[in-house]
Amino acid sequence: MTEPLTFGSLFAGIGGFDLGFERAGMVCKWQVEIDDYANRVLAKHWPAVSRWRDIRQFPDTSTAAVDVICGGFPCQDISYAGRGAGLEGERSGLFFEAVRVVQQLRPRAVVLENVAALLTRGLDRVLGTLAEVGYNAEWHCVPAAAVGAPHIRDRVFVVAYASGIGCVYRKPEIEARPGQHPLIDHRPVRQDVANTASGRLQAGAGLWSDGKSSGRRKFAGSSDDGRESQWAVEPSVGRVAHGIPSRVDRLRGLGNAVVPQVAEFVGRLVIERLAE
Repeated sequence: MTEPLTFGSLFAGIGGFDLGFERAGMVCKWQVEIDDYANRVLAKHWPAVSRWRDIRQFPDTSTAAVDVICGGFPCQDISYAGRGAGLEGERSGLFFEAVRVVQQLRPRAVVLENVAALLTRGLDRVLGTLAEVGYNAEWHCVPAAAVGAPHIRDRVFVVAYASGIGCVYRKPEIEARPGQHPLIDHRPVRQDVANTASGRLQAGAGLWSDGKSSGRRKFAGSSDDGRESQWAVEPSVGRVAHGIPSRVDRLRGLGNAVVPQVAEFVGRLVIERLAE
């Protein structure tokens, strides 16, 4: 039996990447996160994992080598809602700190995530910088709606492999139209699911009401083990009503988090590619 792949998590937040990669079959060895509230969440769910606070002071001599490094680097300077400083911005510019960590630890693969605006606000530089340090990259915009969520949440995932690994063209078993990944559900969701940019909340394509007034919808499909997948229309934050401690922290943590189901999908593809 082969040993599971290991990973380290940069900009870990509340652990969306970490949960997804663990579901895919990887083992988390360390996390880096500066936010106080997010660190408490990580400590609760990953008590045995080593953690560091500031990526600018990471790694040190005790840092374990890992197969994969993942991270959703800050998007504030890349998002269209921001001022457009891009990778020159103070926060989104931490991408270069992530690259420095990659140079030092030399994982077999790197997985980075950011908002869809990265496609026009710095993706070329991200790919070029990774190439300069010896990593060949591929990328795709994967919406949360593709894994059953009743909202779009477009996010770009950049997967980079150490030179000589991965990025090999294979004819897909399922034919897909240009620009579509064969393993993602590409039903026409944009007119049918919630889009935070539109200010509307709608039921999703392929979703059906469970007949109750709970505000939940079930995805019209099943997981591998036969259980029905179910998503809440909105995050379950009923216990964080106005005036309750950590309400804003919880909402911010959810808003910044990588969707675990998408991370799991990407993680499984990385495991498959590295196994080749």
